[in-house]
Amino acid sequence: VQLVESGGGSVQSGGSLRLSCAASGYSFNTYCMGWFRQAPGKEREGVAIIEADGSTTYPESVKGRFTISQDNAKNTLYLQMNSLKPEDTAKYYCAGATGYTGGHYCQRPELYAYWGQGTQVTVSS
Repeated sequence: VQLVESGGGSVQSGGSLRLSCAASGYSFNTYCMGWFRQAPGKEREGVAIIEADGSTTYPESVKGRFTISQDNAKNTLYLQMNSLKPEDTAKYYCAGATGYTGGHYCQRPELYAYWGQGTQVTVSS
């Protein structure tokens, strides 16, 4: 399994970015997939989760601004990020679980088996 993120960069506050995660050797719509982020000195947190049935969840900090989606034909997971804020600055990772299809398990990064290398997002004020 290989997950490769792209699309990070530097933007000003209020700007937008779209992250992509190209997956190989991993089946979509089977287990949870998600986008997580980690800022220096902080714990890794989930910012967008898509469950096996396609339902999505977001924390309050990004709800209404971030959208997770997937293109099964391209085996690619996306994260559209709008109205970016300086506090969104972090390294963003896509991840795929095994054995968990939905529910609260999908919110726990320690239960994800596969991770990309991460892509840096920097938002300046």
